Amino acid sequence: MKTLILLALVGLGAQLVDGSLGMAYGVTSTTLLLAIGTNPAAASATVHLAEIGTTLASGAAHWKFGNVDWRVVARIGIPGAIGAFAGATFLSWLSTELAGPVMSIILLGLGLYVLLRFTVQGLPTRSDKPLRRRFLVPVGLVGGFMDATGGGGWGPVGTPAILASGRMEPRKVIGTIDTSEFFVAVAASIGFFVGLSGERIDYTWALALLIGGVVAAPIAAWLVRLVPPRVLGSLVGGVIVLTNSRTLLNTEWIAAPAPIAWTVYGVILAGWIAAVAWSVRGHLASKRIEAARIDVHERA
Repeated sequence: MKTLILLALVGLGAQLVDGSLGMAYGVTSTTLLLAIGTNPAAASATVHLAEIGTTLASGAAHWKFGNVDWRVVARIGIPGAIGAFAGATFLSWLSTELAGPVMSIILLGLGLYVLLRFTVQGLPTRSDKPLRRRFLVPVGLVGGFMDATGGGGWGPVGTPAILASGRMEPRKVIGTIDTSEFFVAVAASIGFFVGLSGERIDYTWALALLIGGVVAAPIAAWLVRLVPPRVLGSLVGGVIVLTNSRTLLNTEWIAAPAPIAWTVYGVILAGWIAAVAWSVRGHLASKRIEAARIDVHERA
């Protein structure tokens, strides 16, 4: 029962982050499942099964708050589903000994990307040019494949790519990516069910993650207007980097001695604290600049 309550809280927290940031539900949830010893393919399958419900609830909430561009949902969601099915099939074929480190490496890379992306760059400016299919299709294919093989990746691939294009306002990018992830979750779940024959998937754990995520979905869709994404991205990225670094250092491939492992943890923690501080500083500076612009405008 304690495990189920913990999973529900993880699902709630992960969905609050995902719905506010446009990424990290799968990465966060899968990282926890791997940390407690779950089979990599089964961990990703469990998370994607829960995501069918959480993405549906999140999409409905974002639609209610006007955060969804349905044309982009269709153009990126279908390629994403194709990539997710391929990724789920690929991961199901890998042995557990190989799949664990492979997934941790992917998650570590995604965590570093999230951490650096939001700490260093913040959010780009927006233009009014439409997003083209030739841009969205490859982003969807890569994001879907990464999502299934890494247990998360749709948001870390799709959200920064569309944000960097500067062609949608941030809240609509987040709402659109969250909504289109429903197609990815369904396709990945089918791929894992076929590849694993329904075995090693813990449906009770998936339900616990689902309940927490559904509760958080409408709150996250509202918070996306209030929470500074730059700071949140740095916080979440650091958690993912630290957790998956620990997993890799404990694998048979590396088996780092305790002094070396703790030194690495200390360096990561120091860098994480510095990144969060930098993001807070950047956010406050942006607020001061915006306040000054408003003041000048009012005086004029």
